[in-house]
Amino acid sequence: STHRSQQSNSRSLYRMKIIMFPFSLFTSSIKISDRIESLRDAESKLLEFAKTRFVPSPSNHHPHSTCSSHHHSFELFDTPIAPPSVVKDKNKKCQVFDDDEDDVEHYSLHGVKVVNQQLLASSDDDVSSSSPAPLVLLHGYANGSLYFYRNLHGLSKFFGQIYALDMLGWGLSSRPRFNLHLQHTHNSNDDDDAANNNDDNSSNNDKVKSAEQFFVESLESWRRHHNLPKMTLAGHSMGGYLSVAYAEQYPQHVEKLILLSPVGVPQKVEEEDTQRVSSMPFYVRALIHTVRAMFNRGITPGYFLRSLPHSKSRDMVNGYITNRLPAITCEEEQQYLGEYLYQNSMLPGSGEDCLCEILTAGAFARVPLIDRIPEIKSGGSDENNGEEGLEVHFVYGENDWMDYRGGLDVQRLCHEKMQDRRTTTTTTRSAETNQSPPPKVFVHGVRNAGHLLMLDNYQEFNAAMAIAAGREEDLPPGMSRSVEFVCDEVAAAAAAANAEGTTFRSSRKKVVMTEKDAANFFRGGRFNRRESQQQKDDDTVIVEEKKE
Repeated sequence: STHRSQQSNSRSLYRMKIIMFPFSLFTSSIKISDRIESLRDAESKLLEFAKTRFVPSPSNHHPHSTCSSHHHSFELFDTPIAPPSVVKDKNKKCQVFDDDEDDVEHYSLHGVKVVNQQLLASSDDDVSSSSPAPLVLLHGYANGSLYFYRNLHGLSKFFGQIYALDMLGWGLSSRPRFNLHLQHTHNSNDDDDAANNNDDNSSNNDKVKSAEQFFVESLESWRRHHNLPKMTLAGHSMGGYLSVAYAEQYPQHVEKLILLSPVGVPQKVEEEDTQRVSSMPFYVRALIHTVRAMFNRGITPGYFLRSLPHSKSRDMVNGYITNRLPAITCEEEQQYLGEYLYQNSMLPGSGEDCLCEILTAGAFARVPLIDRIPEIKSGGSDENNGEEGLEVHFVYGENDWMDYRGGLDVQRLCHEKMQDRRTTTTTTRSAETNQSPPPKVFVHGVRNAGHLLMLDNYQEFNAAMAIAAGREEDLPPGMSRSVEFVCDEVAAAAAAANAEGTTFRSSRKKVVMTEKDAANFFRGGRFNRRESQQQKDDDTVIVEEKKE
């Protein structure tokens, strides 16, 4: 059954690509080498912006808070890594960089490294002001390392070393074909009926695991090459999802996990999704159905873009930059960011093909993170009876289309799990396996920002990153801080602890906001529609009650 399903999906994708093939001829005349050169040029320009345009003002608030460019170094790098084991041998060859060898011994991960020498030196001299573990930034879907160009210099005030990576299959990293061996995640079952019933779920989980391993193995190979015992791992959108997948397997190498508007957190509620789509205008519903049909057939945004005539694909990317990033008003900045995104998407597809393997139509994960994050083990020592789990920070934009409630729900689950752990006797606990405490979860909001919060409001985004790293005291007095929220259960526990005169470390900040405050703060369109529908339902109930 699994094999037949794979064959059916392959045939559907093949038919769709045959239909779209004539359109792809519009772009076939441009050499890959020319596109790589254009991408490098755009990357170089964005890096120059990072060095010169987005340098924070000097601050006398903290002796180690320096922004002088004399103490900073910016370096582009290409790190050799081992090919992930899930890539089939016949597809291991990179599609974009010349390699005459059929037997590929390594790929490369491209990225930019920023070092603040003064901060590192001061950390060596003063243990109490030690710099956090090196910050490793993973970009979102169809993006690249230089999507953080507005943040690199500012973040280097708080992190002595920063690595922003082009994940495998994107940017200027190697791009093998995304044709993978399945990683079997289910156990054998002697009950044939049960096995048949679970076959589709098992197949989906196998695909998810394989897609995740493509990125997890490449990141781990990169980490070993750079000899980083610990990382502050931060991922945006799809990069956030993959950061969780890495932390599940290698918690010992993650000091803190920062999820920047991560995709794939909540469970999909079919009724809610259907209601949301049905409330939209007809033309919007038609567009959604078309996009979802293409998604289910494996047609990625990048593949669709490459199938269009040159002028149309250019217009789509330029329109995206203008409409999605109104905070970027400089024409030169718009031009080079658009070129960076465009050339990244026009190179042969690789990492982009993870989309329909990991997510369902509607951007819900096939294996949601809400069930996985509470199970991540702590990578540190099990001191103090193991009461400190891995710190996980969610950061959302005020106008984010990602559901901020996913972060609060994860916080709630981890809090409940910790409460259960505290009521377990020491004797019982010592007899259990997997004794690591659940993660300690924080939720932050960035004002005047959407899903691309690091570009929309880079200063408050940087402040949120500093707070997550425990460096709020290094922020200049006048710098705008992000807002922190807690779920109702954590708020109640904190209030009870305060009444008893005991400490309850529920937040990074002294003043935090509740779930009700969060509902007023986050104004994404998806939530406005949901709240509007809920208000209509409540009004209907009131009217019916009055009639009775």
